[in-house]
Amino acid sequence: MTVSRDGEVPLRRSPARALTALRVGALAALGIGRRSPSDQDAVRPLIAAHLRVFPGADADLLRRAYAVADHWHAGQTRKSGAPYVTHPLAVAILLAEIGMDTTTLVAALLHDTVEDTGLTIGEVKAEFGAEVAVLVDGVTKLDGSRWGDHAEAETFKKMIVAASIDLRVLVIKLADRVHNLRTLAAHPRREKRERIARASMELLVPFASRLGLYDYQREMEDLSFANLAPEAYERVRALVEETSAAREAFLAGVAAGAREELAAVGLRAKVEVRARHLYSIHRDLPAGAGRATDTARVVVVVDGTEADCYVALGALHGRWHPIEQRFRDYICLPKYNMYRSLHTAVLVGGRDGEGGDLVGVLIRTPAMDRIASNGVAARIREVGGKDGKVTADMARQADLDWLDRLLAWQPLAEAADFLDGLRADLSHGGIVVFTPAGDPVKLPSGSTAVDFAYAVSPATAGASVGVLVNGARKAMENRLAHGQVVDLIAGPYADPPDSWLAAARSGQARTHLKAAIARREAEDAAAAGRIQVARAASASGASLRDLEDDGTAFSAARRLGHPDLDALYEAIGRADLAPSAFLAALALERSAAANPPVLQ
Repeated sequence: MTVSRDGEVPLRRSPARALTALRVGALAALGIGRRSPSDQDAVRPLIAAHLRVFPGADADLLRRAYAVADHWHAGQTRKSGAPYVTHPLAVAILLAEIGMDTTTLVAALLHDTVEDTGLTIGEVKAEFGAEVAVLVDGVTKLDGSRWGDHAEAETFKKMIVAASIDLRVLVIKLADRVHNLRTLAAHPRREKRERIARASMELLVPFASRLGLYDYQREMEDLSFANLAPEAYERVRALVEETSAAREAFLAGVAAGAREELAAVGLRAKVEVRARHLYSIHRDLPAGAGRATDTARVVVVVDGTEADCYVALGALHGRWHPIEQRFRDYICLPKYNMYRSLHTAVLVGGRDGEGGDLVGVLIRTPAMDRIASNGVAARIREVGGKDGKVTADMARQADLDWLDRLLAWQPLAEAADFLDGLRADLSHGGIVVFTPAGDPVKLPSGSTAVDFAYAVSPATAGASVGVLVNGARKAMENRLAHGQVVDLIAGPYADPPDSWLAAARSGQARTHLKAAIARREAEDAAAAGRIQVARAASASGASLRDLEDDGTAFSAARRLGHPDLDALYEAIGRADLAPSAFLAALALERSAAANPPVLQ
């Protein structure tokens, strides 16, 4: 029996057999017509979940995709000992539960076949179409033996480019990671579990947040938290358990009071108490706290318009004292991931704003509530109709300018720098600032005017000499805050100083600045190298200018393996090449010119 994935050895089937199976006799050659009852039972929960959302979907297509996955993964097992095909099936069910379309589910069933078996992308495309092939290829890891230490960075680069073609690539990858984290305990090595959990926290959780897939985000955070800090996880879990009964009873009373106030102003709304996940509580828990109080929030889903949300807010603030610093209007200013809601916190049980318990309240419409749980998946579900047929263009309708920014700078980044830039751009939180014309610019938390300049225009950012923030002049290194109006002051030269790099937070700004610094260092080294060469040439009785004009210097540079004179001078300026080596190459060039080969 062959074990697959994450250090296991995959079972490889011959390409000849693959062609026979998929192209000669098509799926019948795989034995799909002879599937056992247990095989049909395995795929039944997936089909049922999909048909609940899309009653007109093509269930036979899912059966075919499962049969192909089952065939190619035959003999492979998970670390737990379970048949490997249980993993892609579980990933597909996760996606069906959030309402993803048929194409996505087919790709999820096949997502490991190309990486771990002999099935090729071309064969997937021939049997299931180009869109499924794009999705499967997008989540397929690059070969570590070929890419070495850069494999992870290059795989993420590839995935981001694929996501620009079809956003569903990222959604499949996230569901894949959710299931891998659920089964992480099967890995016997603690360091492997921690490495997977840490990578999930640093890169996959932020991707889930950016796509608005909050249910996936919460589960990945809790599962990663349990593996990275098991003692802290157990402490928070125990604190929540100790207080949960009393807190639930208290919040049930708050919810009842909220319903009364909303009814009094003529609003229909669903008011629920929703528990916060453990990692969120841990992040906000004061050090050494012996009691967890903010373990759940009251969510008000108003059956009405956006304007009704503000009416609901006023009604609740009329009953309980609001905490001004905790109010956020994400309806007027949506988050970078399509999330929209009103956030507030009120004191319940106190008097005149003193004492009482702090309760977080979220107010939104039903459409906002769907986005709040499943983000881009909710958008895809809306356009899927009854048959679950969604194209790549339909899936990409969401306003995801953060993805466009990643695409703008990631080709310029070296693999060693790419993951650091990606972590910065995807870090928890984010701010929105405005240009003087009122255009919003979304930036990572902690961004400065340097980040703003490169977000607005990388081509002219280097010419900025200062910035006006809400009308007050500030340095470019000034850190920006949410909601500020930012106006750049341009100078005559586009030459950013080295000091900006320390102030830059975003991957886009850091990548462009590193390129500018590297270019300036190369120019300085080339200038210094040319001076050394000119002196050495003069000492030998030659003029470097004459050697440059007649082409001899260029020929010597090419003889030494450099594409041009600037590259040669840079190598000498960096002390990678001695001027004497250049003089020796010059001598060879002169000798060759004086003694041309005789043609027979």
